Amino acid sequence: LKALVYGDRWPRKTRYLGAFSEVVMAREKTTGKMVAIKCIPKKALKGKETSIDNEIAVLRKIKHENIVALEDIYESSNHLYLIMQLVSGGELFDRIVEKGFYTEMDASRLIRQVLDAVNYLHSMGIVHRDLKPENLLYFSPHDESKIMISDFGLSKMEGTGDVMATACGTPGYVAPEVLAQKPYSKAVDCWSIGVIAYILLCGYPPFYDENDSKLFEQILKADYEFDAPYWDDISDSAKDFISCLMEKDPEKRFTCDQALEHPWIAGDTALCKNIHESVSRQMRKNFAKSKWRQAFNATAVIRHMRRLQLGTSFGSSVSSNNSVSNPQSRAPAKSQSVDYQTEFDVFLVAFSLTQEFEVIEL
Repeated sequence: LKALVYGDRWPRKTRYLGAFSEVVMAREKTTGKMVAIKCIPKKALKGKETSIDNEIAVLRKIKHENIVALEDIYESSNHLYLIMQLVSGGELFDRIVEKGFYTEMDASRLIRQVLDAVNYLHSMGIVHRDLKPENLLYFSPHDESKIMISDFGLSKMEGTGDVMATACGTPGYVAPEVLAQKPYSKAVDCWSIGVIAYILLCGYPPFYDENDSKLFEQILKADYEFDAPYWDDISDSAKDFISCLMEKDPEKRFTCDQALEHPWIAGDTALCKNIHESVSRQMRKNFAKSKWRQAFNATAVIRHMRRLQLGTSFGSSVSSNNSVSNPQSRAPAKSQSVDYQTEFDVFLVAFSLTQEFEVIEL
């Protein structure tokens, strides 16, 4: 198998190391096509076979121009090899910061691509459950590159007989009903898109507090604001669009179909004023990368959930003397995806190699 993967068909070019896998950028000899080969030791996945099978089943089922594709799979006695579509344009926020000109219209076009892809997933009965900026990647470094959705480690197919109630995702982007440990639907993805759209227009997250309990209280109550002066130059249409997606009641929340028909997406209400200086400044302040991203403590999350009595408090008032923190002091919600029940997030999708792995010269 190694001769096939690294020799006859997929000559190795550059190697990258991740926490649980090795990723090789390779070229298919017959076509010259560049791909990413993700080599996953089976010992790292012991006890997580169901999760892997679920993700592979999802990836095999879908094909969309804005979703990172699984090209092929090989297996040996010790490793699983995933041949993935290569994306090389970097993460969403990094590209925005690098721009010199950025408008509401740019944000609208980005969100439209995400909505198109997620609407496709929902039509296939698939819920992503972990939509966040880190999982939105540019296909190439080209200025007009399309955006790609990656990382289906927490995705779920509806209609499998299992009720979706697992508290999973990334704090700061999860919907209130997820934190409340209530049965939920594909509407959770629409909430996450609303959070992403919010950040794209101001550069800081709608929910943040150093105290995790207070952070969860904010999310449970959908306690966010369009703070001045950061939102003064943003259109009312954009604010309405976000409010329709970040609706606390999942029954009233916009679906992807409805969001795609909103004037801010389908019409001409998105403004063309350059907001790059303000947005990029906040993004640098709030979403600066560190070489080592801290994992979110799943045990602490569960403890905070119990303290908040989330199982019974959703839909009722949660006492708090805390208000939404000043946007100037907001930091990003912790970015590591967590399955609160398993405390393990299997990394299977090849995302931006130069962003996520240390390059090792061969």
